[in-house]
Amino acid sequence: MTAELVRGQNHALPQTRLEIRVSAGHPVVAGATLGDEQGTVRGTEWVAHPAAPQLPGIDVSRQAAADHRLAVDLGAVSEDVHRVNVLLALPAGVGGPTRFGAMPAPFLAVTGLDGAEIASYTITDLDSESAVVALELYRRQGAWKVRAVGQGYAGGLASMLQDQGLPEAVELAARINDAVARGMARSIAPPPPRPEGEGRVRTATAGGSGPVAEPAAAPQQTPAGGSAAAGGPGSGGPVNYQHPGRRTSAPPTPPPVAPPAQPGRPAQPVAGDASGWTMDERLYNQVWGMFEDLARTAAAYRSAVDFADSRMEKELDGVLSDPRTRVGPVADSARAAARAKHTTLVEQARAVLDRDLAQLAAEAEVVEPALPPAFARWDSPVWQAYQVPMEIPMALRLGEVHLPERRDLRIPMLVRLPLERGLWIDSGRDGLSDAALVDSGELRRLAAETAVAHAARLLAVYPAGEFSVHVIDPAGSAAASLAPLLSSGVLSGPPAAGAQGVSATLAALTRRVDLVQMAVRSGAADALPPDLDVAEQLLIVNDFPHGFDDRAVTQLRYLADEGPSVGVHLMMVADRQEAQAYGPVLDPLWRSLLRVTPVPDDHLADPWVGHAWTYEPSLVPAGSRVVEQVLAQVARARQSHGR
Repeated sequence: MTAELVRGQNHALPQTRLEIRVSAGHPVVAGATLGDEQGTVRGTEWVAHPAAPQLPGIDVSRQAAADHRLAVDLGAVSEDVHRVNVLLALPAGVGGPTRFGAMPAPFLAVTGLDGAEIASYTITDLDSESAVVALELYRRQGAWKVRAVGQGYAGGLASMLQDQGLPEAVELAARINDAVARGMARSIAPPPPRPEGEGRVRTATAGGSGPVAEPAAAPQQTPAGGSAAAGGPGSGGPVNYQHPGRRTSAPPTPPPVAPPAQPGRPAQPVAGDASGWTMDERLYNQVWGMFEDLARTAAAYRSAVDFADSRMEKELDGVLSDPRTRVGPVADSARAAARAKHTTLVEQARAVLDRDLAQLAAEAEVVEPALPPAFARWDSPVWQAYQVPMEIPMALRLGEVHLPERRDLRIPMLVRLPLERGLWIDSGRDGLSDAALVDSGELRRLAAETAVAHAARLLAVYPAGEFSVHVIDPAGSAAASLAPLLSSGVLSGPPAAGAQGVSATLAALTRRVDLVQMAVRSGAADALPPDLDVAEQLLIVNDFPHGFDDRAVTQLRYLADEGPSVGVHLMMVADRQEAQAYGPVLDPLWRSLLRVTPVPDDHLADPWVGHAWTYEPSLVPAGSRVVEQVLAQVARARQSHGR
């Protein structure tokens, strides 16, 4: 029976291998500190946090999330450690709540490896605090107990660490905040919340007992967009993938009904098998559901393998700890039995994973051909029947993502429109897993072509005259890649070259942001100058920082921060190493942009369990002229509308 703790109450722990599950409603940082008999943290090496997530016996999350799972093995911590404090803190400088009083009360559950809850604690009565010691695991007379603490700190992480006696508290808090900001900058944004009663229903496999299936250890999507324990608080509500701007008073069109399953065979998936007012919205929700399902089933498989590994290790340790059974036939038999159990558990987990992956692959095969142009690959037949749209779509495809469990199962990566953050197409080799396979010149060319492909798609999916593209190419190095945009005449003007061109383009866009912001704040949108282009604007910056001085860099940061809210978006094609001369002044710029790569790279994280997803850009197939044909139609439509 679960012990529901209140502040100050303790409870004995029946085992030393534990999982601590956190559900907070908004992204929080989760960490742990180790303390001696007096509770003092002796150094930074006694703190587990996103920048250093593993200590002996402790493994914490590598990024801020609404829900966390912390792995704890109290038997593996040092004999000098008598306390393990579980910490929660609000990430600094990345938006979102700045105090716990402005968000739901955080909930924590201490569970065994089988998922059974041992104790739970809801942290109430928090107000101005931005960091809190949630739980304390402490050693008493050779046994371990858990205590509900709930001690908050208005001074944040630094104050909390100082209170535990850490001399380097301020410096470590800064390192943690920097690591969290970097992690959130690379995270795929979660879909919008789903109202009560709506969910993604997956068809049962033949011979299965329910929806597409996760073992009990699988993480569940919460309305806040994080991963929570199955059946735990925060996991009971379905998730809303509907676009908030697509609500109408009309009832939604029912989704297609899958044909009945043949006996002994799984039901056949259909495209649009999700909630939504239109087919495009149902497809968008279905893609997000596939993304979530793949994240969950992979997490369940990895969790099951980890459990099998830890169980075998524990059984082998038991054999080796007894001198009487350490060698000889009894020891050999025990080792063989432990390894056989491990093999059985892993094979069972793999069978469940393969079943789920097969169903997702079958769904992907019917969904991909049905996607509209905004969601489709460039080699999709839908582009052959392309027509300039009359309204803005709800999302845009940036590429596709996959996990190592099945590399051929590709999920479209969709981002909502209008763009909420700019893009950084990384043309550098640092951080790329396959950088050795591509030289620097080829990376720059691919990065420029990736930018052109994204810009062409944006122009194609917006109604005529409602999207404009500007280019800054100081040295003209991207002229060949920009040819489709230049020859079709869809650019707002020739690419800006040299320092003077950079300055003029940035000044014009900065003026537009200022004017629109003033008009919005004063409620005088009709007072905008008649020559002001009110269409959405995209600025492509190639080879940054060439051609930029300090003033231009400041303007660029201003556009990245203030532009998206008034329809000015940034797409950087840059190598961060080349901008090192500006030092930390550019860190906020990089963090504000979503980093994508011109070649496959496993740098993206999901908002549920933080898997490292391999991203592949959506590029035009070699020899295809689909972009030129589409842009020609866009140019004709713009001319007919006087643009």
